Amino acid sequence: MTLSVKAAGKTDIGLVRKNNEDHFGYDLRYGIFVLCDGMGGQAAGEVASKIAVETVVDYFRQTKNTKSPVVGKGFEGMSARAAGLANAIQMANVAIQESVAADAQRSGMGSTIVAVSVEGNFFSIAHVGDSRIYLLRGDNIQQLTTDHSLVMEQVRRGLITQEQAAQSGMQNVIVRALGSEDSVEPDLADHEFLCNDVLLICCDGLSRFVCDQAMLEIVSRSRDLESACAELIEAAKAAASDDNITCVLIQAVEQSWHERLWGRRG
Repeated sequence: MTLSVKAAGKTDIGLVRKNNEDHFGYDLRYGIFVLCDGMGGQAAGEVASKIAVETVVDYFRQTKNTKSPVVGKGFEGMSARAAGLANAIQMANVAIQESVAADAQRSGMGSTIVAVSVEGNFFSIAHVGDSRIYLLRGDNIQQLTTDHSLVMEQVRRGLITQEQAAQSGMQNVIVRALGSEDSVEPDLADHEFLCNDVLLICCDGLSRFVCDQAMLEIVSRSRDLESACAELIEAAKAAASDDNITCVLIQAVEQSWHERLWGRRG
């Protein structure tokens, strides 16, 4: 069975913040989906996240049919899709730093990033920071990313438990982000889609306030992806989220006959 995808996304300023530092973007034609959570407040976190989203989406629009070498560190054993994500994210990191160099008032700005590249029945993911990607498959939800955060680093070292991390007041302290170093190393992974799989991409304004099971239940009962995005955001607000709230949903569906026809002609 050949699969295609449909998607929806929504962002909300939330209950507390005065501006929205989140951005998302996607292009179904090129199978690229990106979400970024900016950091820096007055140092223009919203600028950093916008730069990152636009840089990554534009990269895939321009290089869809070409094979380019990975910029910086190579990622041995990864697909061309994953390598493309690594390239694009490193370019986004450079673009943010160039923006800072051009405007001193933007010093200190940065962004998390999560990105998905889809090709047929396969997808690749990349992330930097604590925004997340979940796979919803049947009655199960699985987090595909591991937060680049202080508390998760403590969990990995055995200093605290996962339960203690979930209650920590340091959850929003991240240890890896775009714009903070001359180069950035995203985590990459390749996966296979099954029909009706859903990928949930979100910022921590959602994931810190709505548990995994609740997110699964909301998406499962919603009549469509747009409604699910809206309900997820409302659930975060009901849980008193103190941040911007953004999510993107990507669903794998059976490719229609006209998609198969035009795919053969393309």
